[in-house]
Amino acid sequence: KQNPNFLVGGYFHTAILEPEKLASFKIVEATSRNTKAYKEITGGEMCLLQSEADNTNLMVDKLMANDICRDLIRGTDYGHNTKTVKEIEGAMWKGKADIINHDEKLVIDLKTTGDIDRFQWSAKKFNYDSQAYIYSQLFGYEMLFIVIDKKTHQIGMFDCSPKFYETGKDKVKKAVEVYDLFYKTDDFDPSQYFINKTL
Repeated sequence: KQNPNFLVGGYFHTAILEPEKLASFKIVEATSRNTKAYKEITGGEMCLLQSEADNTNLMVDKLMANDICRDLIRGTDYGHNTKTVKEIEGAMWKGKADIINHDEKLVIDLKTTGDIDRFQWSAKKFNYDSQAYIYSQLFGYEMLFIVIDKKTHQIGMFDCSPKFYETGKDKVKKAVEVYDLFYKTDDFDPSQYFINKTL
């Protein structure tokens, strides 16, 4: 389901990776999504507020003004929005990498966050460890997250430890087990499924 964070994230990615497609975003001059003007203009469609677009453009400018970030994103040998499919842990997985930097042998993912100081904890909460493991397997390179704080515009670069990849691998194995249970087990009744853990 669409939400403002996804919309801002999508605009941010497009502005950096495919700026020629920015015209596809509808931007509304309104102070909030609760105003009558916004509702009349959008007709129920979720659109960017002008203030969100302005702030996101500032984030893009800040990120691309950083020499290291710009060189990692637009190196001499790189690809944007690269897709691939591969078997991992006995199941087929599809991935679309923001940036493949062949010079540095990195898969780079761009993230926006509401609090960069908490990113290392939210990375596990939002399963970025699984993403890091999957993408490292799909593309054969280490993963690097380039992150910018939506409020402070502070930039962070987060590489992945062996432990981070390992927790991601464990989650992927568990996902495959549950997928096989739900979709490959004859006469399985999903209403009987539950999680059992010791605290």
